[in-house]
Amino acid sequence: MNKLNCFALILYLVATSVLSAQGNTEKKPLVEVLTAIQEQHDCQFTYADQIVKNIVVQSPDIRLNLKEIIAYLRKETGLKFSFLEGNYIVINKIETSFNICGIVVDQFDKSPIHSASIVGDEHGTTSSAEGYFSLRIENPKELVHIRHLGYTPITIPSNHFQGKDCDTIELSVQYESLDEVVLANLIAKGIDKLTDGSISINFKNFDLVPGLIETDVLQTVQALPGIQSSDETVSNINIRGGTHAENLLLWDGIKMYQSGHFFGLISMFNPLITSKVSLIKNGTRVEYTDGVSGTILMKSDDKITQKTTGSFGSNFTNANAFVDLSLGTKSSLQIAARKAINDFIKTPTYSAYYDRVLQDSEVENNTSKINHSGITFDFYDTSFRWIYRPSANDVIRINFINVNNKLIFNESAEQNQEINTRESRLIQNTTAEGLYYQRNWSTKFNTSLQLYETDYRLNAINVDVLKNQRLEQENKVSESSLKFKTVFSPNLKWAYTNGYQFIESGISNLTDVDDPRFLTLETEVIREHALFSAINFNSISNKTQITGGLRYTYVEKFEKNLIEPRLIINQRFAKHFNLELAGEFKHQNSSQIINFQNDFLGVEKRRWRLSNQEEVPIIQSKQASLGISYSHKGWLISATGYHKNVDQITSQSQGFLGPHIYDQSIGSYTVKGIDLLINKRIKKMSSWLSYAYGDNTYTFDEFNPSQFPNNVDITHAVTFGSTFSTANFKISAGLNYYTGKPTTLPVKNQVVEEESIQYEPTNSSRLEDYLRVDVSAIYQFKIANGIHLKTGASLWNAFNHKNIISQFYRVQEGQIQRGTKSALAFTPNAVFSILF
Repeated sequence: MNKLNCFALILYLVATSVLSAQGNTEKKPLVEVLTAIQEQHDCQFTYADQIVKNIVVQSPDIRLNLKEIIAYLRKETGLKFSFLEGNYIVINKIETSFNICGIVVDQFDKSPIHSASIVGDEHGTTSSAEGYFSLRIENPKELVHIRHLGYTPITIPSNHFQGKDCDTIELSVQYESLDEVVLANLIAKGIDKLTDGSISINFKNFDLVPGLIETDVLQTVQALPGIQSSDETVSNINIRGGTHAENLLLWDGIKMYQSGHFFGLISMFNPLITSKVSLIKNGTRVEYTDGVSGTILMKSDDKITQKTTGSFGSNFTNANAFVDLSLGTKSSLQIAARKAINDFIKTPTYSAYYDRVLQDSEVENNTSKINHSGITFDFYDTSFRWIYRPSANDVIRINFINVNNKLIFNESAEQNQEINTRESRLIQNTTAEGLYYQRNWSTKFNTSLQLYETDYRLNAINVDVLKNQRLEQENKVSESSLKFKTVFSPNLKWAYTNGYQFIESGISNLTDVDDPRFLTLETEVIREHALFSAINFNSISNKTQITGGLRYTYVEKFEKNLIEPRLIINQRFAKHFNLELAGEFKHQNSSQIINFQNDFLGVEKRRWRLSNQEEVPIIQSKQASLGISYSHKGWLISATGYHKNVDQITSQSQGFLGPHIYDQSIGSYTVKGIDLLINKRIKKMSSWLSYAYGDNTYTFDEFNPSQFPNNVDITHAVTFGSTFSTANFKISAGLNYYTGKPTTLPVKNQVVEEESIQYEPTNSSRLEDYLRVDVSAIYQFKIANGIHLKTGASLWNAFNHKNIISQFYRVQEGQIQRGTKSALAFTPNAVFSILF
């Protein structure tokens, strides 16, 4: 055969194969395909016409045998093919539906629960007087939701019931109202959005966020859109453009006036005893007051453990221990403690924190004649939670927390050929106690009573060796509260909340100079009474939730009446979409102000002040927001637009560093913004992109200009991150970017007179943009029966990008000098813990 004929034959074979392949790709009705198979393989198919109707498939490869053809058809059609004698083949639908059954009982006394609601995707039922139920399941992937008034609802995969006899389902008494999850796993597992508009973080079922190896409460919330810290601390969290003092922080219902260790770099709330956090940006429940910008609710575990567990370990900043002690079937006690380790070892993390905190403070500002030495940081915290359930309908909880931060250094100078050394110090302390009691009078009605006392103290002694002068400053807060609340739920659709709260707040400020003698002590007390009422509607389909209410407050000192409406509407539609409308009016009686930049050694400059309706009025806010979200097949998209106005703020509470640094004026700010989140979850990996836009503008009528950008006006903020998680290993990396904050520059080429600086219009310039990359990883494994080892490492600002977080100007020797404060540089951390 010559070459031309060979080429023609090859071309023919290729063309035949291509045409054959093209023919095979054409889909035909299944009936025609079955007829062809019967003729080719001498078999007979038996089926009902409606089973194969409207099903089309590609013809199987003619080279396949009969068993291979049937396997192919099973895969393509999803039908069941069964061989019978005589070469008969029966075709049926694969039966995916099945029945499940169970018995719903009270977790405490094991008594049956009558009329519990059990709902799947297609069917629903209720439990009998004996707690029994039976439910038809159409798809093995269905989830079964079990609810009853007065009990915590649970969700169980339907395949949990397969192959079992009727399972016993235990429901625990619900001591606090719980809301249904609207969006699950916002950026990582354990972070969910609820129907009341809040974002819930469950640290017991939590993945990991970049840069953190422990569940630091106030660092974690900063991963969410609309939440930033303008100076990268947990003591200056900005929720939708507000100041940190405008946030309400509650730990098991106890108000906290301090939030950080290491003067703001670490959360003071021990992650070992804080199991859940709720973040509320808008639509706050009427039972809460204060927090005109936002609310952060921290909660310990409300479960009574039946088995003692605990842990102990250390990271590069502190050693810690925790125990959850079982005291029988009715009671358990949790104890947690942390202590700084820099007394024993100076770690890279400590060094980075030290450099960050002491920038431009009295500690670092040495002169040629003064030397600072013996600088030591120390912090510790202890906390416990005791819960007791004397009966199935009663629960008692007692909380205690004690937090302490201390900075000490020596100031030395040579005088008359002798070295004179004196000690300066800064102490920050919080002690708080709380009592909570709830009684479930029936499955429809419960009452609760909460009492707390919280005390905060900031004390500084600043010694000037050259002047032989001692300055003591102290800021003290003492607050007591009583709250009584009732909840009546006649059915699953309606719930009525009513209550009363009394709050007494006292704040004092001391300044004591020994030479020349000067002493001032200002003490202020405010008492307020509040009545609150709310109605909650939840449709039977769970597609519509509406909560609306009013809070009435009477402030004794000023004889002032405040009426504050609150509203949150949540509507599901088109199966995968959710619409949320929220609004609120709020007020607060306290502010954090700065008198001088060197107050309290220049480390923690802010002091708490109570409203006096003169230079520090009652702050009031109004906010409205509208959001829409989509969740389906691992995709989650959420967008919320908001408008917030906060009025009656004092300029001293805003941290001005330019022309208004010492001015006292009353004004307001308005924020208009959008929070956007996109998340994609693929099996063990979750990746997210969040974006926040804000237009934050001050109005101070006494300033010129009267309107200008807010000091924490971060116009664009972007976070991108990804987390990979298995049962034992978790790793996360992320990037944080936001546009530079406003700043005020001096007028160029000016002549300095009387050490006074002439500035350009307030906040008319911007700092450089902020950029940070973080990485963290944790590995946990079993080392013995009931004992696990957890180890991990993190890199904060992994690429050591220099971020300027503030700048200021001073006159030195007749010249204007620029000063700056930088965010944390490259900061490694590591953790080692034993869990038992």
